Amino acid sequence: MRILTFLHSFEPGGVERVALRLHGAWLAQGADARLVFGRTGGAMRREWPGLAFEVFPGIGVPTSAWETLWMMCRLPGAIRRHRPDVLFCAGNSYTVVAVTMRLLLGRRCPPILAKISNDLSRADLPAPARPFYRLWLRIQGRMLHRLVGMAEPMRAELQTLMHAPANHVAIIDDPALDEAQVAALETARHQPAIRPAGYTGRRFLAIGRLAGQKNFPLLLRAFARMARPDDRLAILGEGGARRSLEALAAALGITDRVALPGHVNPVADALLAADALVLSSDYEGVPAVVPEALAAGLPIVSTDCSVSMADLLGHGRFGLLVPVRDEAALADAMNRIGTMPFDIDAARAQARRFTVEIAARRYLEEMERLVDG
Repeated sequence: MRILTFLHSFEPGGVERVALRLHGAWLAQGADARLVFGRTGGAMRREWPGLAFEVFPGIGVPTSAWETLWMMCRLPGAIRRHRPDVLFCAGNSYTVVAVTMRLLLGRRCPPILAKISNDLSRADLPAPARPFYRLWLRIQGRMLHRLVGMAEPMRAELQTLMHAPANHVAIIDDPALDEAQVAALETARHQPAIRPAGYTGRRFLAIGRLAGQKNFPLLLRAFARMARPDDRLAILGEGGARRSLEALAAALGITDRVALPGHVNPVADALLAADALVLSSDYEGVPAVVPEALAAGLPIVSTDCSVSMADLLGHGRFGLLVPVRDEAALADAMNRIGTMPFDIDAARAQARRFTVEIAARRYLEEMERLVDG
């Protein structure tokens, strides 16, 4: 089985991290897995020092501003060189490239298996854009050969919104962890020694790209609304919204209580030092940080940003769910999360579903069915 995965770069992102994790597991399980990149920039590059990959030759000018078009232009040549059995589309941000390959290559395009990495309902979109978005979903459902959702609640969404036949849809739990990470997080304990002597405040943690989808301005406003003087918030991640977030924190008067340390990996120490993980996103698929937090025994406060989120949080056993973009509700949940009951054993059992060893085998099975069918 020869699999070709295409990625823009090593810029930190959940879609790219999962794709790289799957790529390594496929190699370990005997597949002929190959990677092509639009460019080599990005902080995650140092996390994969021995990785073999192809990068498209440059043209003397930066391609990051138009990376999707760059990928559309260069990927057909890579497909002809590598002759893959399956083309793996790692997430929603890459489906436009995959659909373009079908249009450009026609019958010469290999079967495409696409992981659907984000919520499809997208209630955040302005009303005039929604009919066009719904049409785009139907086009994807028609053009992509196999769709993989990251949790069971996504199945109905894929079939209804993308008009995908039932036999074109599979559900494979998102490979957010490997078995070694799960074991390490399960055996670790919340470590008071990480805190300064005499520290009694609450520590809230958020992880993700500093981008609009994550709605970190909502988180900052909610934190400012409920935080005590000795509470702290850390947002791990990097992106174009850094300056605006720093300015908002200053305007809210919480700069001394908010940390923006940038991209951090691994995040285990941050999870173990926190009292709660907070997701303020407008939309998500299955955020990889949720299984990581559950494995670490960390309760979660999240917006209802995905059809899968209630199931991920054990319908209240592992955290609190609030409406999207509701500052008051998010602040209230953050204030209450430390007093809520938390089933740590069940949370860790939930996390064990999301290992790459399980997911990689399931993806290979789906790819074999796709090629044979």
